[in-house]
Amino acid sequence: MKSHDIARRWVDFFTSKQHTPVPSASLVSSDPSLLFTVAGMVPFIPYLTAREVPPFKRATSVQKCIRTGDIEEVGKTVRHGTFFQMCGNFSFGDYFKETAIPYAWELLTSSIDDGGYGLPADRLWVTVYTEDDEAYGIWRDVVGVPTDRIQRIGKEDNYWSTGQPGPAGPCSEIFYDRGPEYGIDGGPIADETRYIEIWNLVFMQYQIDNVTSKVDFDVVGELPNKNIDTGLGLERLAMILQGVENMYETDQVRPVLDKAAELSGRSYTSTEEPADPHHIDDVRMRVVADHIRSALMLISDGVTPSNEGRGYVLRRLIRRAVRSMRLLGVETAVLPELLPVSRDAMKGAYPEVETDFARISRIAYAEEKSFLRTIASGTARLEEAVKESKAANTNLSATEAFALHDTYGFPIDLTLEMAGEAGLAVDEAGFRALMLEQRQRAQKDAKSKKSGHADLSVFHELLAQGETVFTGYTELEGEGRVRSILANGVSVQHASTGDEISLVLDATPFYAEAGGQAADTGLITGDGFVVEVLDVQKPIKGLSVHQAIVREGELPADALVRAAVDRERRHAAEQAHTGTHIVHAALHQILGPEALQRGSYNKAGYLRFDFSWGEGLSTATRSEIEEVANLAIRNNFRVDTKVMDLDAAKSLGAMALFGENYGSEVRVVEIDGAWSRELCGGTHVDSTSRIGSLTLLGEQSVGSGNRRVEAFVGMDAFRHLAAERALVSSLSEMLKVPSNLVPERVAATLAKLKHAEKDLERLRKEQVSAAAATLVGSAVDANGVRVIAHDAGEVSSADDLRGLALDLRDRLGSAPSTIAVAGASNGRPIILVVTNEAAREAGVKAGNLVKLASGILGGGGGGKPDMAQGGGQDVNAIGAALAAVSDAVKTRS
Repeated sequence: MKSHDIARRWVDFFTSKQHTPVPSASLVSSDPSLLFTVAGMVPFIPYLTAREVPPFKRATSVQKCIRTGDIEEVGKTVRHGTFFQMCGNFSFGDYFKETAIPYAWELLTSSIDDGGYGLPADRLWVTVYTEDDEAYGIWRDVVGVPTDRIQRIGKEDNYWSTGQPGPAGPCSEIFYDRGPEYGIDGGPIADETRYIEIWNLVFMQYQIDNVTSKVDFDVVGELPNKNIDTGLGLERLAMILQGVENMYETDQVRPVLDKAAELSGRSYTSTEEPADPHHIDDVRMRVVADHIRSALMLISDGVTPSNEGRGYVLRRLIRRAVRSMRLLGVETAVLPELLPVSRDAMKGAYPEVETDFARISRIAYAEEKSFLRTIASGTARLEEAVKESKAANTNLSATEAFALHDTYGFPIDLTLEMAGEAGLAVDEAGFRALMLEQRQRAQKDAKSKKSGHADLSVFHELLAQGETVFTGYTELEGEGRVRSILANGVSVQHASTGDEISLVLDATPFYAEAGGQAADTGLITGDGFVVEVLDVQKPIKGLSVHQAIVREGELPADALVRAAVDRERRHAAEQAHTGTHIVHAALHQILGPEALQRGSYNKAGYLRFDFSWGEGLSTATRSEIEEVANLAIRNNFRVDTKVMDLDAAKSLGAMALFGENYGSEVRVVEIDGAWSRELCGGTHVDSTSRIGSLTLLGEQSVGSGNRRVEAFVGMDAFRHLAAERALVSSLSEMLKVPSNLVPERVAATLAKLKHAEKDLERLRKEQVSAAAATLVGSAVDANGVRVIAHDAGEVSSADDLRGLALDLRDRLGSAPSTIAVAGASNGRPIILVVTNEAAREAGVKAGNLVKLASGILGGGGGGKPDMAQGGGQDVNAIGAALAAVSDAVKTRS
């Protein structure tokens, strides 16, 4: 039975039992505490925990899931995988154990002709929680399972909770006996390899408190509405029904494994024994099969490779698959061979992987291409670092791991993996510390600005009194009352001239920063006071907090106020926000629907838009996008906003921002009807002509598979074009040519400059050669090795020193020789050391000498025994560094 048939039978069976079929939710979880949907019950958590009222009493689903917590174990055993499918049936205060247990037995044991799975009843075992006599009795008396195949198990395995105070309850699990060839007799308690769990039934019936561990808590009462949450592992049932050894051999996974074997010329033997000579190859092929499928499904659900969050998980999956294929001997691109195979295996259950394959494959292939470049540049350096660390009998240093990451783009997980394969540990803690230092240097924390330095508990107390009413969709001025004044996070009764405060009103026309749109600014005035609003944030949903400064008078708590938004600034922001929607629509028109929004930012006169696309946009394409956008502005399209429920908006085709959580009621912004239709809570102009004009500033990469365009709108666009016109006019006067000939004249001037630079380079090399002839005579004997230590003074780059050092080494011939040359470039010292073969045989290593000299220069360096380079901070220490090199050669043992 194929996997998609197993899923179909599941849904058909429970639909016949009055369950509402619920399509699989995205792998991208709507729960902000989760990166991914990790279990079948995740989409139903709000109903199971009574946070929301379920729209149905009974539901069933086949849910896509991803778990990557033990990604390093994938393939080493056949029990670990990242992508899986969980079949579930749920009851929300409707039926309970007396119905759930017979349902499970009926579906598993009914014949295939009757819509069941046809499992022999005498191969099924069940477990119940030790104290759950009710479930035990139903299995024994209602279903008729013999008591010798019902086993009681404790809380550790057969009791479910979230680990927090709240709903909890006992479990009952169903196991399939694979036979004596897989292990010993005795049921699941004796051997979970022979007896494999296929279905877990969770009975949520208790409220627990005082939770200190999985098994230590207090049951404080029964839930008013008892729930059923069950989960059957589709892959586990598939391996039983398909008669294969493990999930890697099921119909949705095995084809990729076979293709990996074909491409590598290796044989897959299905072994799990580390001592088996085929084990390493089998592990790598299982990694490939699992990760390719997971990557396909993640990209299908909108995830793109990046260096953080979900995107990093996807990147790691793809890179581990590619590297596993390289370790199997395949060094060319493999995804164009493997991904279509996974698509064909999965399309029966998920047709979207076929219809959207052009986008999916473009993203995946671009990531592989990028990674192959990374491997080429970083592997040689890592291997060298591993060799040096082994020779020194040390771990791979944090500095080396950081340099691999920072310079070569080599991910730390790959460094850890490859170093581990070489039998070497990595200072991972030191690496993390260096990464933290870099982030702290590169970024300024904006949290204080967003929260106004206030404890969020203060805001929760205010929210409990009611949400802030936003009136800014229809008015830019309005009356209100002060609900709270906060100074440094503390509630105060008044604020005076010069005080910086956080201000909460009962109603406000000020737009709080959200959805990529910058906050409004303006004035709040009243009897004897003027307050300037500098920013507006929502530290918690439903509460607008004005970051402000009192310009005049004294503001009392509970004062009546008049809030007035800066009209010109709001209008410019609305121009930019509507312009963002126009750019999005233009990208879809020119590039296609796969150019999906990944983020945006709009402020007065300026917009920034990030979208998924695997390559840079040509000048012609950028011009075409800009033209489509300005035509939409010229055509004076009507901009309408409508409020409707989320399902109605989706049925209209309204685009939603990937990863964004929406309520049941949403605002839809339309430009000329269906030309652009998006879910959006921002403010907009009422017709496109009010934007004036839009000028694209440029386009750039913002991570693998993502691009960014920036633009000016309205008067800012005009000012930008005017400045560029003035610049061209100035260049025209300077070069004494008409403006249309400026590019040609600039190109000619650059060509002349390049020719002059080549002449200078030739003269510099001639000077170096002349200096080398003179320096040969300065070589001194240092314990049997001829040494030249020379300060070259000011140099353009390390290349000057390298050319001089190599020339001197050649001139000194085959006798043991070491050359150390140093110089200053841009105010910093550089040192380069080279040795010939005879010197190395005499125990002189360039890398060791450079490390010594670089330390004196206040820096670091390294390299190979024949050539090494370093540098530092102290130009005045060059003489001492060169002297140290000579002394080290002379005093070597």
